[in-house]
Amino acid sequence: MKPLSPACHMPSLKMTFFGFDKRKYKRLSHQLVIGCVVAMLFYSFPVASVGEDKFQTFSPSHSGWALNHLVVHSGTGEVYIGGINRIYKLSRNLSLLRTHETGPNKDNEKCYPPPTVQPCTQDLHDTINVNKLLMLDYKENRLLACGSLFQGICQLLRLDDLFKLGEPNHRKEHYFSSVNVSGTMYGVIIEKPGTSWQTLYVGTPIDGKSEYFPTLSSRKLMPNAEDIDMFNYVYIDEFLSSQLKIPSDTLSSIPSFDIYYIYGFSLGRYVYFLTLQPDIGAHADGTSDQFFTSKMVRLCIEDGNFYSYVELPIGCVSAGIEYRLVQAAFLGKAGQYLAKSLNVPEGEDVLFAIFAKGQKSWERPPKESALCVFTLTSVQKVIKDRVESCYRGEGNLDLTWLINKELSCRYAPIKINDEFCGQVINQPLGGHAMVHGVSVYTDHSESMTAVAAYVFNGHTVAFVGTKNGRVKKVNITWVLPKLFNTRLQPPLSSSTSTSPPYLRPPKNMSSCFYLPLGLGVG
Repeated sequence: MKPLSPACHMPSLKMTFFGFDKRKYKRLSHQLVIGCVVAMLFYSFPVASVGEDKFQTFSPSHSGWALNHLVVHSGTGEVYIGGINRIYKLSRNLSLLRTHETGPNKDNEKCYPPPTVQPCTQDLHDTINVNKLLMLDYKENRLLACGSLFQGICQLLRLDDLFKLGEPNHRKEHYFSSVNVSGTMYGVIIEKPGTSWQTLYVGTPIDGKSEYFPTLSSRKLMPNAEDIDMFNYVYIDEFLSSQLKIPSDTLSSIPSFDIYYIYGFSLGRYVYFLTLQPDIGAHADGTSDQFFTSKMVRLCIEDGNFYSYVELPIGCVSAGIEYRLVQAAFLGKAGQYLAKSLNVPEGEDVLFAIFAKGQKSWERPPKESALCVFTLTSVQKVIKDRVESCYRGEGNLDLTWLINKELSCRYAPIKINDEFCGQVINQPLGGHAMVHGVSVYTDHSESMTAVAAYVFNGHTVAFVGTKNGRVKKVNITWVLPKLFNTRLQPPLSSSTSTSPPYLRPPKNMSSCFYLPLGLGVG
């Protein structure tokens, strides 16, 4: 096997990322993804050649406006970027095609509803709009862009020219959260058979405003951007709706409690989220040093009542060291060699996730970090085992932050299979059983903060971005990986792949660059 060819190193870039309002919010370093691999492209266009020491780059005209999110159209290869005050559309070689302005605007985060709806007694001032969510809606040929202004309203933009199709802002369902920290909100769009609308699952931190915002909800994504039902909850009646709110009792005991949504995806009949949150089971009184935990959340996409909600801790162990603070994740496939090593079929769904060491210092996680691999089969088994044990009447529901008291699991003679979507009993459900991953690479010198992966000639190759602005290629072949190009010095080799990643460095950093793969594996 040939070594992987060099990727890139950009020593001139300052590595910080994701703009936010320093006046109020602390830096959440799990989002300061340095030199990160943001997306992998899977389309059949030939790769443009790049000189040995030149990169195709894009930077906004305002140097202080960071780039927060990036999505790539799977059909055209066009790149859409959400940043501070702007949404950009680029060609696949990063030439600027269109720009859409989203801010700044007169606002005050204490105004509810926002000043665009009714007069506000608070002092209004020019406020930046931090892009917090950027999603492609392929079915309706539009872009969903949610920001921090006006209590977190969203715009729907036409893909062709970024023309604003709609900006729902007059109902409480239109406000997602005023938290202006990027990288903590995540959404998943799911087509709903038999209906004209799609379902948007969205998780967001709420900064203590549980009376205003749910932390997790499922919404209607209507075909018409100006439809009165846009962003309505999928299910709502007098007592129930498709949402979860952080209870006021939880916020009373731990005012800083919040849930940060790092990654999400759908697979089969379920939607999943990876979250970071305070571990109130470890320090329920809120007086000791705060511990954090990562959770795997699962919901059935057909469950409008959220009866199927399950969350379990997730992480991995390497050389006796626990890695529990999730930084980034990517859903991919297991190549031939990795699949054999994991004893799963080739092409099995695999979750690649970066975790920082331990459970403390989430805002400034330790530099020690691990790249871990989870097969979705193993994830499903751990969740199924937990649900089965509860329906056998064993233990408690174990979801302290949401239930605020110990409720026992109730026995019920119900068969729990892989399609189980919850019942009115034994819900919502937590647990202590860990979803364990396999550590395939650890780094003790610089924090890993981003990951993308793909399969090339049977090899599973991960691109890992670090806090110091480097990009590493890890060939995960037999679970014990082979690392290439730790320093990633040029020159670039010619790419033999049609899947080039786009790389985006962080904060004061306002540019992204295009990287040919040039794997040289064979």
